[in-house]
Amino acid sequence: MESTTIAVDLAKSVFEVAVSRRPGKVTERHRLSRGQFSRFLADHAPATVVMEACGTAHFWGREAEARGHRAVLLPPHAVRPYVLRNKTDGADAKGLLEAVRNEAIRPVPVKSVDQHVLASLRRMRSAPMATRTARLNTMRGLLRELGVAIPVGARQVVPQVWALVSDADSGLPGALRPVLAEAAREIAELEGRIREVERSLERMSRRSELVVRLRTIPGVGLLTATELVAFVGDVHRFPSSRHFASYLGLTPRESSSGLRRRLGAISKRGDPYLRMLLIHGARSVPLHAKKKPAGEHDRLRTWALDRERARGHNAAAVALANKLARVAWAVWRREQAGAVAGYGAAALQAFGEVETALTNEALFAERLQYGQAALDDRTEAVRLAKIRYTAGASDLLTVLILQTEQLTSETSVVQLRNAQLANRINLHLALGGGF
Repeated sequence: MESTTIAVDLAKSVFEVAVSRRPGKVTERHRLSRGQFSRFLADHAPATVVMEACGTAHFWGREAEARGHRAVLLPPHAVRPYVLRNKTDGADAKGLLEAVRNEAIRPVPVKSVDQHVLASLRRMRSAPMATRTARLNTMRGLLRELGVAIPVGARQVVPQVWALVSDADSGLPGALRPVLAEAAREIAELEGRIREVERSLERMSRRSELVVRLRTIPGVGLLTATELVAFVGDVHRFPSSRHFASYLGLTPRESSSGLRRRLGAISKRGDPYLRMLLIHGARSVPLHAKKKPAGEHDRLRTWALDRERARGHNAAAVALANKLARVAWAVWRREQAGAVAGYGAAALQAFGEVETALTNEALFAERLQYGQAALDDRTEAVRLAKIRYTAGASDLLTVLILQTEQLTSETSVVQLRNAQLANRINLHLALGGGF
C-alpha cells in the first residue's frame, strides 16, 4: 500500500477530497459528486482514506475497503481542533489530514451491514417508544386537570381512558371523548410497531451465537445484547475490561495533579443509549435478587445487594453496570457463557481486592516517581557537599548522607509494594480475570 492519504469531507451530494503524498502537504484537491467519488475510489491506487465518523461514513468506509483502500474514521469532535480559522470544506479536509497523524486519536471501526441492521431496528423501536411516552403523558396530564388520577404505570393509562370514554356517566366532557379515543388507538398501534421490531430483533439474535452468549449475563437482555454488538463491533481492540468500561463511560472522571488524585462521577462518554440499557439492567439484578432467599444468591447478586445497602440504589446500579460491562467483555472476548459460573465466579471472587489495588496503583507509581526525583536531587546535593567538604561542610555532608539513605529506603519500600501489586494482578489475570 502506498503512503498516500486521502481525506474526504463527506456530504449528501458534493465531496471535498484532499490527497497528500507527503505528511503535512496537500498535493491534490478535488470536488466530486457521489458518482465521481465512487469512480475516484475505484480508479485510485490503494491508499488510506480518512473520513469523519458522521452520516454515510460507514457506507463509504465499506466501499473504500472493497476497492482495496484502508478506511479510517475519526471522531468529529477530535478533528475540529485541527480546523484553523474559518470552516470550509477544504479546511475540513485539511484538518482530517492533520488529525490522522495524531496517534492519540483512536479511529472508529467501520460497521458491517449486520451491525447497521441491528442499529436501524433499535432506532425504529426508539421512535415509536418516544411517541408513545409523549401520548401517555399528555393524556395523564389532561385527565389530571379534570380530577381523574390514573395509577402509576404505562399499562394503566389506556384501559383507564377507554373506561372513561365508554362510560356516559364518567363526567368526561363530550368534546374530549373522540380525541382521547383516537389517542388510545394511536398508542395501541405504536405498541404493535414496537412488538414487531422486537420480534425482528429476536429472530436476528437467535442466528447470532454472540448475542446468545451475552444474554446469559445477569441484567443483559435482548436490547442490551444487540446494542452491544451493533455499537462496539470488534471487542478485541480493547486490551482489558477496564478499557471497555471506560469506552462506555462507566468509569470515574479523573482530575489529578502531582500526588493528588481526584476521582469524580462517571465520565458518561460513549453511547448514552447503551449506557442507559446497562444501568437499567443493573437495576433489575438486585430487584429480582430480593425476591429470592439469601441462600440462593450467587456472588454477583450478593455483591450488588451489599453495594446497595452501603451506597444506595443508584450508586450501586452504576457500579454494577460497570461490572456487567467487564463481564460482557470477557464473555465476548473469551467466547464463554456469561452466567456467574465459569468466568463470572472466578472474576467476581477477586474483583473487589484487585479493583481496590488498582485504585492505588497510579498513586504508588506517582510516589515512586516523586521519590526517585527527590533521590536524584539529594544525590546531587551530596555531590556538591563533597566539593565543599574542604571548606568545613562536614556536618552538612553527614546530614545529607543520612537523609539520602533514609529516602533510598523509603523508595525501596514503594518499589516493593509495586512489585507485590504486579504479582497480584498477574495472578488474577492467570485465573481468567480482567480489569
